[in-house]
Amino acid sequence: MTSITAERLASKQTAFDEIPIVDLAPLVDGSDLHEVAEKIGRVCEEVGFFYVKNHGIPQELVQRMYEATEWFFNLPYEEKQQLNVANSGPTLRGYVPTFGENVDPENTRDYKESFDFGEHQDEVSPFFGPNLMPKDYPEFEKIAEEYHAAMMGLARHLVRAMSVSLGLPEDYLEQKQQKPITIQRLLHYPSQDATASQEEIGIGAHTDYGFLTILSQDSVGGLQVRNREGAWISAPPVDGTFVINVGDLAQTLTNDLYTSTLHRVVNTSGKERYSIPFFMDLDYDAIVEPLDVCVSKENPAKYDAYTCGEHKYARFVDSYAHLQQ
Repeated sequence: MTSITAERLASKQTAFDEIPIVDLAPLVDGSDLHEVAEKIGRVCEEVGFFYVKNHGIPQELVQRMYEATEWFFNLPYEEKQQLNVANSGPTLRGYVPTFGENVDPENTRDYKESFDFGEHQDEVSPFFGPNLMPKDYPEFEKIAEEYHAAMMGLARHLVRAMSVSLGLPEDYLEQKQQKPITIQRLLHYPSQDATASQEEIGIGAHTDYGFLTILSQDSVGGLQVRNREGAWISAPPVDGTFVINVGDLAQTLTNDLYTSTLHRVVNTSGKERYSIPFFMDLDYDAIVEPLDVCVSKENPAKYDAYTCGEHKYARFVDSYAHLQQ
């Protein structure tokens, strides 16, 4: 994630005052891919954040994932620490305690704890390998794998629509995602009230440094998105929806046509908050540079080429205390 100190606001972003909702039904059932693609393209340019409804993910599965999430974070600290992300080596999966990650370290400390996992791999390499899982609750791993697979399916739908929105074949972007880096994260934001320190908020202002994020948030709220004028706009929970945002990789590929928008979490509700974001990137060795369709004489390429995996790992080093040590 890129901190507020390195922000890049795309020229097409607007002074939006609310987050739009996109109906995915015609995309999921295959009846009108182009209609949904046009809507997604427009909100990616103007806002970079949107809700999706009629996405095809059973609410029952989402509920089971929340129950498992609360169970995990209620474990004794010593048990969670046995699964610390530092024990996963380059795979970078596992438990991150409070203040173990800070996305805007010059301004805030992140008052949250998290747990990351992905698709199980036997071979260990950066972002790939086995998951660290609690041993006393076998259902946890089963639910986690089922939820991750569902998010992958939804992400594939969204990526096809994004390709079409750019005037490209629907499988164009997917060619860079044959074995993409994915992170399924569980988040717990401890209770804070209105008197909480401004230096310790749920998560500091940042843009996601990947390609696409699919977020489920509970009923507590606290997500805020910053518009072009610098105002923080609330993105409250909406029943039956996910919040989608594009990250820095998408902004690079589209040469700033799509907006990787600053956002943060401020949980001053006095309640525990849980959320479940899924991050989908590109293949580790995928080259990230502005697409030809987004470059012209009037709008030359704004970015030099870089490799997805190396870029992402460098951002983790910036944010994770154990990697800095």
